[in-house]
Amino acid sequence: MRIDLNADVGESFGNYIIGEDDALFKVITSANIACGFHAGDFTVINKTIQAAKENHLSIGAHPGYPDKQGFGRRNLNMSSTEVYEMVVYQIGALQAFCHIHHVSLSHVKPHGALYNRSAEDEEIANAIAKAVLDTAPNAILFGLCNSELLKAGASLGLKTAGEAFADRKYDDKGRLVGRGQSDALLTDFKEIMEQVENIVMKNQVVTRSGKMIDINADTLCFHGDGNNVAEIVQKTRKILEAKNVKVAPLERI
Repeated sequence: MRIDLNADVGESFGNYIIGEDDALFKVITSANIACGFHAGDFTVINKTIQAAKENHLSIGAHPGYPDKQGFGRRNLNMSSTEVYEMVVYQIGALQAFCHIHHVSLSHVKPHGALYNRSAEDEEIANAIAKAVLDTAPNAILFGLCNSELLKAGASLGLKTAGEAFADRKYDDKGRLVGRGQSDALLTDFKEIMEQVENIVMKNQVVTRSGKMIDINADTLCFHGDGNNVAEIVQKTRKILEAKNVKVAPLERI
């Protein structure tokens, strides 16, 4: 058994500090770095890549809608061409900073509303996958397990990774329960750990209706802006490793 532990980081900007990046970097294996559209800025990107390198993490681009006020969690009515260009632009920004720090861009994972739309919308999924192919063809495309995004990436010959969530509730279709719902987020560590163990060790997840569905995850996400997230990841990793689960970035597994 093996799993990659990722978190969305680099989401501060200007004088606004978001998340527990420094503590998270000690316990995760892959960093999804905001590209300046939904969060982050050029200074934060630079510092975050440098810190991720120092902690030997896999570095990924985390492109989202241009919506800092909504933190990229609101749908924008953008065409597939606009989405393609937007993702190309954001990947390019991360690649430039990776270049000056002499590190590789290991993966790409869409953020928030763009991520959820790519799970269902074939046209948007294809636009994102094409953007990755044209800019970072050796990168791994992260997408929700059993999503249109993973299908689009595979059809273009990209390396893909099915992603599951430690702290989000699922519906019976294997999609994430919308954040507007009261039970969308798991906050109790016991519930989070139970979901993690089901995903990693049984390849299953319990939905909000109590149904058990199959899920085959390569990487597990923890939200970088969650409460006490670094402590939660630390405890989770310790329990998984005690159960002989190999925790490492995907390219090292």
